[in-house]
Amino acid sequence: MAHVEPNLATAIRTSVVVVMAWAVALSFGRPHEVRTLDWRTWAFLSASGIATGLSWLCYFRALTLGPVSKVAPMDKLSVVFVLLLAAPLLGERLTTGKVVGGLLLTAGAVVLAVF
Repeated sequence: MAHVEPNLATAIRTSVVVVMAWAVALSFGRPHEVRTLDWRTWAFLSASGIATGLSWLCYFRALTLGPVSKVAPMDKLSVVFVLLLAAPLLGERLTTGKVVGGLLLTAGAVVLAVF
């Protein structure tokens, strides 16, 4: 991986994900429902795809700049961001367990990145 250009790595990874996702959707899902999706659903799914793509580009770029033992823990902080955004954006309840888990994830990522 150290010698693979980040954008190329992302393109290859994304191509494999696209093939696998469509294989699963066609095999186990209801692909005909794509015609029933409204514009808001399309917008949300598109924004999610853009965010995922940008995240992968940043991740692979970070891997070229630093050791995986420090990059990967920082990547896992995305779970903490999801916890923080789930309440205001999706109306999910932020429980004590979720707060403690988020704090533990943050502490673990910091310890791995610093030491």
